Amino acid sequence: MIRLDTGAITEIALLAAHCDDLAIGLGGTLLTLADSVPGLRVRALILTGAGTEREGEERAALESFCPGADLDVRVLDLPDGRTPVHWERAKEAVGELRRGGDPQVVFAPQRDDAHQDHRLLAELAPTEFRDHLILGYEILKWENDTPRPSLFHPLSEVVARRKAELLMKHYPSQRDHDWFDEESFLGLCRLRGVQCRARYAEAFLVEKATITFGGA
Repeated sequence: MIRLDTGAITEIALLAAHCDDLAIGLGGTLLTLADSVPGLRVRALILTGAGTEREGEERAALESFCPGADLDVRVLDLPDGRTPVHWERAKEAVGELRRGGDPQVVFAPQRDDAHQDHRLLAELAPTEFRDHLILGYEILKWENDTPRPSLFHPLSEVVARRKAELLMKHYPSQRDHDWFDEESFLGLCRLRGVQCRARYAEAFLVEKATITFGGA
């Protein structure tokens, strides 16, 4: 596989429509970054779930997925499945997140996600984070919108299994979904691992990037 290494990463921004999107889409990557970057600055925005049990789940989950990080989580109360109607408020929230820091990497949903709430954030992310590396994550769910990713992050077996365990531990409200189980999450990680000659991996779509050959 062709390998590209990043420079130092000290801050990341996370955009999600729903509580659990981040853990599903990049839980293994968060565990890896938090372990390798002491004091990693993590700024997260979730559009829905404020004031519900899901907010509590999300805050506890992100604490576990980002151990030791400088973590700031903002959860809004936009209605699930109706966020495009609240475009202005979502746009302002993304703008506030942008003005509150300068992340080296932004993680957001990918543009071809079948869920309208996810697509809204995918469209808003580059309008505010105009000069940032944006990686679109995939969210396993009932719809058959699994993308063809262009960037893979190999995960160790320990990290992949830890991701699955934490998902089951921190999101009990989602266990009634027939696809929400450790086998599903490990299955997708195994598939992405096959596609990048690793045991497990998470995969992303690159919004836009530049490359410098031969040094900085």
